[in-house]
Amino acid sequence: MDLATLKALKPTEYSEAAGGYRSTSDMASAAKDAIDNRIQVAMRTHLEGEAATAAGKQLGELSQNFHYIQVQCGLASTALDAFSYETEAAKRKLDAALESAKAAGLTVNADGSVSYPPGGDKGGDGKTPAGGTVSGLTDGTASAVGRQAANFDPNPNHRLAQDCADLIATALKEATEADEKWAPKLRALKADDDLIVSGSDWVDVKEDTAGVLKGAGDYLDSFRQPPKQGTPEENAKWWHGLTEEQRAAYISVHPDSIGRMDGLPVTVRDEANRTVLAEARGVAQTDLDSWMAKEPKPAYIDREIINAQTGERWTARVPTEEWREWEKKRKELQGPLDGMDAIQERFDATGTRGLPEAYLLGFSTEGDGRAIIANGDPDTADHTAVYVPGTEADLKGIGGNIDRMVNVWHAAHKEADGESVSTITWLGYDAPDSVFLDAPFEHYAYDGAPALRGFMDGLDASRSVDSPSHTTVIAHSYGTTLVGAAAETGRLNADEVVFAGSPGVKVSGAHDMDVPRGHVWNQEADGDVVPEVGRWGHGGGGFVIPSDPEFGANQMTTDTEGHSDYWDSDTESLHNQALVIVGEGDSVALLPPPDPWAHVK
Repeated sequence: MDLATLKALKPTEYSEAAGGYRSTSDMASAAKDAIDNRIQVAMRTHLEGEAATAAGKQLGELSQNFHYIQVQCGLASTALDAFSYETEAAKRKLDAALESAKAAGLTVNADGSVSYPPGGDKGGDGKTPAGGTVSGLTDGTASAVGRQAANFDPNPNHRLAQDCADLIATALKEATEADEKWAPKLRALKADDDLIVSGSDWVDVKEDTAGVLKGAGDYLDSFRQPPKQGTPEENAKWWHGLTEEQRAAYISVHPDSIGRMDGLPVTVRDEANRTVLAEARGVAQTDLDSWMAKEPKPAYIDREIINAQTGERWTARVPTEEWREWEKKRKELQGPLDGMDAIQERFDATGTRGLPEAYLLGFSTEGDGRAIIANGDPDTADHTAVYVPGTEADLKGIGGNIDRMVNVWHAAHKEADGESVSTITWLGYDAPDSVFLDAPFEHYAYDGAPALRGFMDGLDASRSVDSPSHTTVIAHSYGTTLVGAAAETGRLNADEVVFAGSPGVKVSGAHDMDVPRGHVWNQEADGDVVPEVGRWGHGGGGFVIPSDPEFGANQMTTDTEGHSDYWDSDTESLHNQALVIVGEGDSVALLPPPDPWAHVK
């Protein structure tokens, strides 16, 4: 960038343009929300048939388009703000140099060099030291040499001119670097010439985000920095201390960090995590498509089979070993996509049977994956239930756990007498992968306990209404072990705890569960072997488990069978949980206390 261009540059015009892109991003977000939570809800409520299904699919694609616009315009806004910030700094240096030159009677030339007039004391020859012209230096060593030479010159204007020239050169260098850095990044923020937002488009968004983040370091550093390993209260305070512009910038380049930050508003985390989800799905779909193209041929071969006892021979088609390996990898790639599709299906179910809007409060594909999905807004809900699943819970199977909390929402909403309810599936920890190989170990519970406590505290810190929510933690199987570990090692921050199919919870009694006395509840279904087996090995062993009378839990009647049906629709098991969630524990049906004389009858 030359001197004339920098002099004429108006960084505020780029910040104004950034504001325009930010407004466009907000409008796209509003359009997406209108499609997802009003138009599609009305269609699901009032229309049926093939035409309605087709229209719903097209609206879903339109929603994706608006989401893509929202994210890309957010990135463009941040890039322009960062460019404006950097060029504004360069422009200030140039303006300071020009003012200094004018005050000292120096002449700034078109190429950025500075001319200075004769000046200083006359020398032995009776002549005033001559003037001259100097060029700016930005290299540290060269600049130091130039200043030293100017200091030796008896003409004081030489040093003034060199300082001005150096400052001008630095300003031009910084402005040029900003231009060369941001021009290609901004050019990259464009969509394909079609109307379909594909997986590869979201892969590009992920790459664009990384590029803008890498370039915007100085701009982001000018904000109040987020607390390192902050508490939910500290996170909330930091967020509310940012300007709208700064919040938008953080969401655009740090969606993963913002999405998992306990204490931030639910709507903010949801916005950030939906971007993370879209990008992750794009990457996963691209990886799967690439792998599908590598399917070995032939996949099957004819192999002669001989019955060792009869000698009978026949030919069977069996998969090749190469295809078996390929298929194993295909399933590994398909699993996370199945989980992401299940989350999208929950988004798409909003309005069905009155089901409220869903919020994505956490998402990651790392390891077995993480996902936190709320039915209804916990920032305003009168009653909130957080469900912690157990062994084998992972991203690819998240659909079943989402469905359980949908059933809980319907049951609790029915009993809430007009008050609002939010039910949350919390897969925020690395659950054991195997009942036999992993579940006997307690470290999964203790490793996940801090994350659960942080999430529960975050629900308080992000509340947008003055009144607290009546909060229930529901846990299943190994999830109960984690909840017990969380209460044992810190504050659980809940009003009620419901255990289902518990193998042991790391504490010996309900009085250790960090909830008011009488507010620990337990369910054990007929045919559920986990409680008894867990007494001796699950989660490190417990010996006394919530199903035991001496534990002190309220033993709720349970009409389901086996280990996995506690949340089946239209059951007493589900109804009892719903009553606890809405604060109607006195109406819960309880098992009669055990007969102390049963052993002598």
